Amino acid sequence: MSAVLQTQSLKVGYNKHTVVEGIDINAMRGGMICLLGPNGAGKSTILRTLSSMLSPVEGTVYLDGNDIMAVPKAKLAKRMAVVLTEKLQPGLMTAFEIAAMGRHPYTGFFGKLGDNDKLIVKQALESVKAFHLAQRYYGELSDGEKQKVMIARALAQEPELIVLDEPTSHLDISHRVDVVEILAKLCREKGITVIMALHDIDLAIKGCQTVLLVKDGKVVASGPPESIIHQGVIQDLYNISQARYDDLLGSLEFGRHATSNMFVVSGAGTGIPVMRALSRAGMGMDCGVLHLSDIDTHVAKALCNHLVLEADFMPISPATFKEACGVMDEHPIIIDTGFPIGAMNDANAQLLKKAMDDGKKVYSMRDEKNSVYQGDCQPIYCDDATELARLLKESKQEVFA
Repeated sequence: MSAVLQTQSLKVGYNKHTVVEGIDINAMRGGMICLLGPNGAGKSTILRTLSSMLSPVEGTVYLDGNDIMAVPKAKLAKRMAVVLTEKLQPGLMTAFEIAAMGRHPYTGFFGKLGDNDKLIVKQALESVKAFHLAQRYYGELSDGEKQKVMIARALAQEPELIVLDEPTSHLDISHRVDVVEILAKLCREKGITVIMALHDIDLAIKGCQTVLLVKDGKVVASGPPESIIHQGVIQDLYNISQARYDDLLGSLEFGRHATSNMFVVSGAGTGIPVMRALSRAGMGMDCGVLHLSDIDTHVAKALCNHLVLEADFMPISPATFKEACGVMDEHPIIIDTGFPIGAMNDANAQLLKKAMDDGKKVYSMRDEKNSVYQGDCQPIYCDDATELARLLKESKQEVFA
């Protein structure tokens, strides 16, 4: 597979002033590359240099092995399309007419569209699921619809490479997903190479084959997302101190509270909405017993002060059970998230029974018909995490004692 665009030790900036250095890109045909980094890091400057809108401060951008600055603009327009963030003010032009602007490199001075040009524009709009918008005025479209039309305009150029600056900014989640999926499909099915800057970390990591992390005037890491996005990398990249990004879940969890007000017994994902709801309500917590790879563990590490863990694929050991009992004894309020019970975590059911025997106030998300509790002594049952947080707020003095 051949490289469409290459750089090595590239420096970019303005008026010989370097903004970002150490840019090494090897954009393969059909690949999708994403630049991630905080505002002002220089992502747009990189893209403008890659698309020959700016001259490099040092180094060379090669397009199919040729210095991009030496490629005639008319020829470059047939090989590269650029979609920037500037708002287009087209007046009373339809979506079809905007997309047809992509045929300008092929239509000559007067810009008259032939039948083949019209077919290419139609196919470009169909490729981005926007042909139904063809006769609508561009200015009347939503931001998501406009972005699809702009990508169609780029496609109408029949390029090898598309460069986009923040193509998902200001879009709702549905249109963000649509845009990234459209671009990924173009890479897979048409062999087009895509290079773009994104702020949506989750979409970048899950949609792109290669990620470049840009910070403090240099590319601090580049490669497949799975190779470079490790625990703490996103926090460092964006200087996040109040939250924790989990690279496995692709989620940002806000920081834990200074004190623990309760003990949460959870597992198998049942604890995630509960811990998030409690944290939003300003309630700190401890948690256990969780196995190392349990999905709840990833959120608990961010939100809980003390987390009792057990090795994967192992029943909860007597020593771990004893540790959990010791932590639980410090709290008058216990939360049962309604986790499924099996051979590996049966000891957690024993924890709950112990809490009841010890006279602690237990709140349970479990269905009363499938309860682990026996006899007249029953927990306070809750339908969901919102109700739980409300009940705990009503007993605020106990929770925050």
